[in-house]
Amino acid sequence: MFSITEIVSNEKEQHVISLSSAKVFRVWDIQTLSVLQVFHDSQGGPGDMQIYSMVYDANHGMLITGSSVIDMYPLTRMVQDTKQVPHSHEREINVMLYNKYFHQVLTICSESVIKVWELETGLQIYQILDPHGFNVELTCAAIDESGFIFVTGAYNGTAKIWDFGSGQEMKMLPEGKDWAEEEHGLLRLFFLKAQVKNQHLVLALERNGTIKMIQGKEDDLFLVVIWELPDAIPYLQYGSHIVHLKVSTKDRGMAIPFPDVELINPAVDVEVNCIDLFQTEGYNLIACGTINGMIILWNFVTATVKEIYRPEDCFSTDPELDPKRFRINDIMFLFRPPDCVRRSSQDSICSSTQCDSSKGPQSSKGSKQSIHDTEVKGEQADTVGEQQPGSKKQPTPTSSAETQPPILVTAHEDGHLRLWTLEGKLLKDILPFTKHSAISLSSLYTDSCCRTLLAANVEGHVILCSISAFLDPPHDEKKFKQLLSWRAHSLEVIQVIYVEDKQLVLTASIDGSVRLWHSTSGHYCGYFGQRRMFDLTQSSDFILPCDVNEYPVEIKEESKFTEKQQKYEYPLIFDRERWKKMSSLSLLFKRAPPKPFEVQHDFKFFKSLSSPKIRRYALEGFMTENREAGIVFGSLPIYRVPSPTSLRYLPLIGSEAQRDSIEGVHGKKKGAHVQHDKSRRKSLKRNLVPQINLASSFFPTMPK
Repeated sequence: MFSITEIVSNEKEQHVISLSSAKVFRVWDIQTLSVLQVFHDSQGGPGDMQIYSMVYDANHGMLITGSSVIDMYPLTRMVQDTKQVPHSHEREINVMLYNKYFHQVLTICSESVIKVWELETGLQIYQILDPHGFNVELTCAAIDESGFIFVTGAYNGTAKIWDFGSGQEMKMLPEGKDWAEEEHGLLRLFFLKAQVKNQHLVLALERNGTIKMIQGKEDDLFLVVIWELPDAIPYLQYGSHIVHLKVSTKDRGMAIPFPDVELINPAVDVEVNCIDLFQTEGYNLIACGTINGMIILWNFVTATVKEIYRPEDCFSTDPELDPKRFRINDIMFLFRPPDCVRRSSQDSICSSTQCDSSKGPQSSKGSKQSIHDTEVKGEQADTVGEQQPGSKKQPTPTSSAETQPPILVTAHEDGHLRLWTLEGKLLKDILPFTKHSAISLSSLYTDSCCRTLLAANVEGHVILCSISAFLDPPHDEKKFKQLLSWRAHSLEVIQVIYVEDKQLVLTASIDGSVRLWHSTSGHYCGYFGQRRMFDLTQSSDFILPCDVNEYPVEIKEESKFTEKQQKYEYPLIFDRERWKKMSSLSLLFKRAPPKPFEVQHDFKFFKSLSSPKIRRYALEGFMTENREAGIVFGSLPIYRVPSPTSLRYLPLIGSEAQRDSIEGVHGKKKGAHVQHDKSRRKSLKRNLVPQINLASSFFPTMPK
């Protein structure tokens, strides 16, 4: 609508930036001739301060405009067109699953909307509204190992099996008539390995701590509960640490993985908060983590239930202490299959040096912060020492070709990651390093070969650890290494998933967004629901979500070569506020007149700075200058100024400077006495000005 006054081009992004006389900027795509962005100058109204020139700095991605002021507009790297918080769902997300056969992601929000997304592009494939009925919240889900079906569970205890490809409902477990509200709400779901074809078996954890099995035959219309695990916590609480199960010998007529277990079920106020299932050749295990911090292992091969860990005073009710302090938020088995044992241990996660070289040059803004692993280990040394009294490593390592028994990893409310053997021995207790320590962990995930362990916490951080060498006996705790941590969301992360074939990390949060990250660097790829398709290539331009301002932190081990080298400190720090107070401009506006200028013989330009702590002697040099001042400051000219007799204040400061200039004008008419006084003042100025200018020439060049 207004005349165009200036045009510049951004060749790297293929953009043209135009400026109108109304001070409105428009960014155009050269290829599509479409407008990408519109913004205006906020300096005054349309008629004020007309912009006369504009230039684009391609090296720094900066648009610079000139009017009566110079404005700089930095080029912002974003994956969305607005600065609103990314939203994949309108409500907080309860469930996120990844189907590795379809390469698709399934998400469910608290408003009970199921969405299926394509991983590589981020496009939505289909969605299901109110899958369990109107206003029924879905709380959990699971995908079958074949990838063709998935099951969902709701807070009212109902469950449904769906066809993944089409989103069609297959079978349903209806709500019981005598069920109390939310008592039978489902927390976790797992698909079991079916013994019979076309028979679906689902293991479910209810809100009240009950673990039951749901069966869905091909001929049946509904899902039915066929097996329920009794409560063994009272026996472990008041009895021994191991309870042998009484297995029923009667023939049930159907093939299910677990036998009937007979245990008296007295009422006890202990709830199971999380479970994990481990079914492979020779193992049939269920691990439970409770809100009291107990870890319980059900072994159906040996027909035993065993208490692996119980914190002290976990059953005492002290009103002054946090009741959630012992809670286990997630539990998981770590097991390396036989086909993974023979592979290289570094296939899924490259080393930090390889990752840096493959990424190419990066801007300083996108570079990761490095933190020495030794500092983190030092903070955790006391904790590990307390948790592992007398724990010694096995002297005879087992052959790497043999499959090792699984290991349990638990995520605790106190922010600790703990790894256990099935016998209850603590192998590793680590407090993951993030910007703020001791944050409650919310989710765990590992790849198929257990080389990488991912953890997420309630403040939105993702922690990536390398556990490949640690799983090999004798489980040296030094081989458990945290590689990377980054802030993925501003709110709690409820689920984190590692896509190992593409080296990507998926995060879902209660902020309603599902985001995609590069696992090797913590770089942001985008979120599901954005307008643009995903670009999964490693970019040199570092991008962060608009609600996150923390950069990834890479934790590196301290090199053996640098351990013996002397560490230097850099005490010269530019204090801008102090410099403003010392500048001559601020002295002009001071109410009180400055004190008389007194010259000290040991005057130092950097008197207000801290002294060096390493070298307290002068550096040796070839110049025969002042050795006491050092080779740098000893080469500077030294000015000796005699004490002024008639001048009371500094020249050229305040009203005294104006009075001197007026006297100098009238002094031409007053003869030789005034001329002599004026020449004497000039000599003083020559002696004073170099010393003042010499001091000011150093401060602006110092680093911030």
